[in-house]
Amino acid sequence: MAISNLLYRIYERRLARELTGQPLPRHIGVMVDGNRRWARDMGLTDPNDGHRAGAKHIERFLGWCDELGVEHVTIWLLSTENLSRPKEQLDPLLDIIDELAGELAEDGQPWQLRMVGALDLLPEEHQAALKSAQQRTADKRGMQVNLAVCYGGQREIADAVRSFILEQAATGASLEEVAESIDADSIARHLYMTGQPDPDLVIRTSGEQRISGFLLWQSAYSEFYFCDSNWPDFRRVDFLRAVRSFAIRDRRYGK
Repeated sequence: MAISNLLYRIYERRLARELTGQPLPRHIGVMVDGNRRWARDMGLTDPNDGHRAGAKHIERFLGWCDELGVEHVTIWLLSTENLSRPKEQLDPLLDIIDELAGELAEDGQPWQLRMVGALDLLPEEHQAALKSAQQRTADKRGMQVNLAVCYGGQREIADAVRSFILEQAATGASLEEVAESIDADSIARHLYMTGQPDPDLVIRTSGEQRISGFLLWQSAYSEFYFCDSNWPDFRRVDFLRAVRSFAIRDRRYGK
């Protein structure tokens, strides 16, 4: 085990050196998948033990991003579809998310939190906990950390279009005028993460190779990296491999 750890540390240093002078992502999105599978593989009977381990791992991941100078990170914690889970599964998961947000918002943490998603679908006590964590970090100047809770890409686009239409209706614009004024920029201004750059790199763990509605609009030209490890087992080596994969790709943006 000691030899294995030493080899990993040597490999980590080599990967880090290879990234020197390479183009690095400003914004990383991550789908923290495989927590429940990790718990099952570890012989744990409570799947929430996997969610707790995954939540603790997020702070480590943010530290790795800080080391590389990443400016924005978006972490998908709960989808709108997850709300249909049985109450005995959903309630503990919401408590874990609240606790995670509170820990990331503590005074000693450098990050500025932003909640993205349809928080109005949550029970009021969870809405309040998440909004409080965001407010407590409003004046921090560290990396922007977006916590995607009750997030669905299709809903985000629908919400953005609805918001734009209501904005135009308030000015007295006719339906025809609203239709003519819709373009990509007008919708983008009403997305949950307006004002932030689109993600350069999107990582998904647990071996699944689909985006499941994550950042549908923003990821049009993102680079994707799929890792077989379940989220709690996602190592710094895996992270550096993902970033190296991004760095060596030729991003042409359709040109």
